[in-house]
Amino acid sequence: MEISDQLRCLFSATIEKRDESYLIEIPEQEVRFDNIQQGETHRVAILPSPSNEADESEDTDTRQGRESGLQKPPVEEGETRRVEIDDIGDQGDGIARIERGFVVIVPDTEQGERVAIEITDVRENVAFAEVVERVSYYD
Repeated sequence: MEISDQLRCLFSATIEKRDESYLIEIPEQEVRFDNIQQGETHRVAILPSPSNEADESEDTDTRQGRESGLQKPPVEEGETRRVEIDDIGDQGDGIARIERGFVVIVPDTEQGERVAIEITDVRENVAFAEVVERVSYYD
């Protein structure tokens, strides 16, 4: 499956039936952190969830976190990745987006630059990293 570069957020949700329609709740953090804007129109893709067998193998904490819309950050401290800098933030630091639109702040980078990074700090909604290697665009 091809995922658009315009993907702003990705999360798991349950579809609820309400009267003659269905409702999907968007986690507050997705709106609060500017991934999407309230009142604007957005395209939504609905993908099937993993099989029930996979759900049964999850531990209770993992399942409850997923069902409540709260997900663990997709990176850990010390992890290395190759990313492309999508934007430059207000403070002049590079911004890369990885899984689910999760933001990684990378100082001393330029928009469009490809870099290998090491994650130095992970928070609920953002991670910070340092450049370990500047990667040629053709690599």
